[in-house]
Amino acid sequence: MRTRAFQGLIPHADHVEGVATVPYDVVNTEEARALASGRPNDLLHVDRAEIDLPADTDPYSDVVYETARKQFVAMQEQGILLREEKPCIYVYEQIMGEHRQTGITLACHIDDYGDNIIRKHEKTRPVKEDDRTKLVDTLSAHTGPIFLTYKDREAINARVAEVQKEKPLYDITDERDVQHRVWRLTACDDIIAEFDQVPLGYVADGHHRSASAWRVGSERREKNASHSGDESYNWFLGVLFPASQLKVLGYHRVIKDLNGLSKEDFLDRLKAVSTLEANGQKDPSKPGETCVYVDGQWYTMTWPANTSESPIEKLDVSVLDRFVLDPVLGIKDVRTDSRIDFVGGIRGTGELEKRVDSGDFAVAFSMFPVTVDQLMEIADADAIMPPKSTWFEPKLRSGLFVYTID
Repeated sequence: MRTRAFQGLIPHADHVEGVATVPYDVVNTEEARALASGRPNDLLHVDRAEIDLPADTDPYSDVVYETARKQFVAMQEQGILLREEKPCIYVYEQIMGEHRQTGITLACHIDDYGDNIIRKHEKTRPVKEDDRTKLVDTLSAHTGPIFLTYKDREAINARVAEVQKEKPLYDITDERDVQHRVWRLTACDDIIAEFDQVPLGYVADGHHRSASAWRVGSERREKNASHSGDESYNWFLGVLFPASQLKVLGYHRVIKDLNGLSKEDFLDRLKAVSTLEANGQKDPSKPGETCVYVDGQWYTMTWPANTSESPIEKLDVSVLDRFVLDPVLGIKDVRTDSRIDFVGGIRGTGELEKRVDSGDFAVAFSMFPVTVDQLMEIADADAIMPPKSTWFEPKLRSGLFVYTID
């Protein structure tokens, strides 16, 4: 992989807690507006600038991107975001309860993305990709890092451990009690050299951001008659985590109705394709199990042994699609059907119960997490996971580092 240090923007130490925020795509407009309320320097005012406009504003209208640009410029003029004095990389540690993961923030090359050296496992939605492309192009900046992973290299892990003995540049705790610690590193040629030996990277989270980074860089390259390859638009902002440290949670499903079936008929259909037990278990304990909540009761479905050689067909979400969502509940396309919604694992099974008990949904499925090894196997096969298969936690904070492009 090609990586390099960069001379980006970072928050002034006095403002870092007020700038750093959730990724733009884990909240809707109303949630973003609430999170940024009373926080004038929250980067959501840039990443989701519609929150500062009338409620009926189209979030993809020109005024939104222009509002984002003005706020971004103002944050620099007011000294809230500061330009680094020299190129550097950053060690970025996250601590959530007993889980700890540490990545390295640096610039990654768009050609590695285009040439499938940085591999993907999800499709992007055009409207979402277009949105981030326009925002990056308007700002000439990548405000949120892309969450990448790679197969561990002990030399990198050892070097990171040495850096972490020093006092961090930032040490903040977010609204979910996740601790974020950052160390700046200017003498980093050894780490860059180690990443030269990493054959492949994988997008863990941030497919729309990485696709838009490639698009903006490619478009600027085409428009530049004197393109040399040294331009900053050839690179984008990433945080690379060793695969062994990552935590993946289940990505659950909720369905609005039982497709005309009574509860009894629905349960009989489940019994026809699985072993079904009304045991009150809320979380699957292993692959091959899916927990179901309907009419105030939890059931555990145990699937028959999966002998498929396809890494996609082995996934529990694929099995659920094939044997329940499509033939029983009539969900033909989980990407487009309005009767299905998805709940990230961090919200817990209580959120599933809440949605069903409210009457807004009829049934919920609690899924066992996909593993990082499965993600890599699927990406290596140049295959695409079913939508909403992986929920990585903790999420990266936006605003700790900003990569600007020419």
